Order: sequence, then C-alpha cells, then structure tokens
Amino acid sequence: MRIIRLTSLLLLCAIQAQAAVDLKANEEPLTVPADPKAIALLPTDYRWAHAGQLTVAVSAQNSPPLSLLASDNRTRIGSDIDIARLLAQSLGSKLNIVPVSWEDWPLGISSGRYDVALVNIAVTEQRKQKYDFATYRTDSLAFSVKHDSPITHIASAKDVAGQRVIVGSGTNQERILLGWNTQLRQQQLTPATPIYLTDDATTTLFLQSGRADINFGPQAAAAWKAALNGRTKVVGYGPKKAWVATTTRKGNGLVNALNQALNDAIDNGNYQKIMARWGEEKEGITQSQINPAGITYP
Repeated sequence: MRIIRLTSLLLLCAIQAQAAVDLKANEEPLTVPADPKAIALLPTDYRWAHAGQLTVAVSAQNSPPLSLLASDNRTRIGSDIDIARLLAQSLGSKLNIVPVSWEDWPLGISSGRYDVALVNIAVTEQRKQKYDFATYRTDSLAFSVKHDSPITHIASAKDVAGQRVIVGSGTNQERILLGWNTQLRQQQLTPATPIYLTDDATTTLFLQSGRADINFGPQAAAAWKAALNGRTKVVGYGPKKAWVATTTRKGNGLVNALNQALNDAIDNGNYQKIMARWGEEKEGITQSQINPAGITYP
C-alpha cells in the first residue's frame, strides 16, 4: 500500500510539471553567450566531426521531454536539444543535431561521426572504459503499464515474473531485467519475457493492444506520457538511480570543455532555465562531474 501511495504522489507531481510545460513557447530556442573558460579547454588537436560545428547525436524517438518533434513535425525540441544548444553556443560553435537510434550512438561516437551523444545515456563502469562523461542530469527508470492494467506496483523481480516487458537492447533497463530473470529462475519462478522495441509508436501499440504487459524505460519520459494522455500509468521504479551525461570518445579531451560549459551554465542560471521549462527541476544537478562512479551490476 505504501508503494502505491508513493507512486500516486509521484505521478501527481508529474502531472503538475506537465501542466506547467508550454510546448509552443519551448519551440523558441534559448541562447547563451560563448564561454571563454570552456573554449580555453578545447584540445588544440581535436578533430571535429564537422568543422565549425558541434555535432550532437540525440534520440530519434519521440521521447518527451527529452526529445520530440515541434509543431512543424520536423524540428527537434526537448531538454536534451536545449542542452546540446547550450554546449554548442558555449563553445562558440554552430549546432549540428543528428537524430539517431539507441543502437547507433556507440559506433558513431567511437568512429568520430558525432562529437557528443545526448541520448539519455547513463554512466556505467563498463561504458567508462570506452567513453568520457560529463554529467548533466539524474534519472531513474520507471515501469509503465496500460491505464487499466491489473498490475498495480513493481518493486522487485517477483513482480515481473511471467510478464512481457518492453526494454531497449543494450540499455541499463535490459541489464536489470535480465538480472531479475536470473533471480526468478533461481527461485523457480517464470522469468519475464523481454520484448525489444526501438520506437515510441510501436511501444505504445504493444502496450495498448495487450501484446506487452510492461514498458521499462526512462522515468522522465514515462511520467510525461502518463500525465499527457492518461493511457498509461507508472507503477514502479528501477532499483538503481543513474547519472545521465554527455558522452564523448575516451581520451579526446572534449569532456573537459563540456564539463566547464555545464558548470558555468549552472553558476549563471542558464542550466536551471532549461530544466524548469521542461519540468525537470527535480532531475537537475548542482555540479557537473567528469566520469563519476557509474552503475555496476553483479
């Protein structure tokens, strides 16, 4: 009962945040001046993906409030796009936004096709071996179900036993679900069936048509969707909280300039403006960290 009350309270907060978000107003880009301290930290030998531009990979999925299409059904807006613009302007560069699938960003960063990835990427110890991170948000994962689902709360492995759970391939939520499945098998319970989907429209179709029971994904997107149309509800949260970070190729030095730009934006209030206009104040940070301790798995 306590978990249900907590879920209801968090959902109410999400609804209030959604009501305060003006999507039409948020189509107007926020601008910031160049940041000399951040520019001074740019590596002199850094090779840009495109000269004179900061090329940033963002989610191609419609995943508000992080990334979504504006009213022209073409322009990308969202908190991740605002952060990308803040970084580009701070570094005195033009912004080149590239929508990508989740599966595409690792190779794109490693090969130099993108300078930065902002795809709701959480810091993990495994990822730190290949990439550098500068944190810009906190995030937890959420379990969503159809609004009339008999599932009322999810807090542990036994709550997903025998259920069909939508996850993204290669994500933290997949790792958590597979770990829970190991626990279920040890307890001689039926494991959950992972359903791997890559786009929001198909995820919605699977939930609403009964082809899946649960969606396990970023809390910010789950809360937004539940508050927006009431066709889904958040019934639980993942066991781990994450640092979400700008992601760059390991050792190329760009992370230092990004970290400085973020911390200066926090100091002058421009960062807080972004979080506020997307209803993400509670996920905001007070200091950007480079390569903090990441999520680990047993």
